[in-house]
Amino acid sequence: MIRDRGRIKWVSMMLPEHVKVLREWAEEDSYETKKELDEQQLEIMNEIIAEAMEYGRKVTIIHFRNRKYELLVGHIHSWDRLNGRLHVVDRFGAEHRIELQNIMDVQRAG
Repeated sequence: MIRDRGRIKWVSMMLPEHVKVLREWAEEDSYETKKELDEQQLEIMNEIIAEAMEYGRKVTIIHFRNRKYELLVGHIHSWDRLNGRLHVVDRFGAEHRIELQNIMDVQRAG
């Protein structure tokens, strides 16, 4: 039986610069594109955010950061109008600042 090690067997014959470029290329394949939201989605998200801020409810936020989507569950602490950011505190007490333009979806959390 032949044990094939895939790319590993070729790495020893490559220059470090080539290996670096190949790793960056493989990483770029995992990048996601940012979607555009329509007016109705923005209005629904605005209502959920306003309700969560008023009553201190937990929300689930999907936002776009570093070319990938990230999920965050927590309470909205405040809204920075000057910089256009939401300050969200997760269940571990860590504070996250999310730009409003990068928020893709907001849902009520249980």
